[in-house]
Amino acid sequence: MFNPSQADVRRFFCTVYAKAQTGQAMEAIETIASLWIDEHPEFHPELASIEVALAAMGQVKEGQTSAFLHLSMHLSITEQCSIDQPRGIRQAVELLTHRRDSLHDAHHDVMECLGQMLWDSQRDGKQPDGNAYIACVQRRATQD
Repeated sequence: MFNPSQADVRRFFCTVYAKAQTGQAMEAIETIASLWIDEHPEFHPELASIEVALAAMGQVKEGQTSAFLHLSMHLSITEQCSIDQPRGIRQAVELLTHRRDSLHDAHHDVMECLGQMLWDSQRDGKQPDGNAYIACVQRRATQD
């Protein structure tokens, strides 16, 4: 199983951003990451320098979203949907995308469910509950 460090994640996204800016060839996962980076121009300054990104590790600015966590969640959800794992996530995200009329907005809703699942798992000292995660996404997809 792939378990990158916080520094690895920052290097990855900064490298993808640099490649996109210079038109360099990218691997498939980098292309997907680049598409999500394009959706978030507010993160571009944070991605412009690997050195600055690494130096800022551990610095939490109140009320500000971590570009690296946010983009990592987009990649995670994209991968989950591509392999339908946990089972049912693809359909739930498709329904939510249709309801929101935007894959991007749907991902942001799914991130709340994903974050809750991870928080619950850490709080309870248990494995993440994929069923609760899917149920959360499904509720969001069918809410009025």
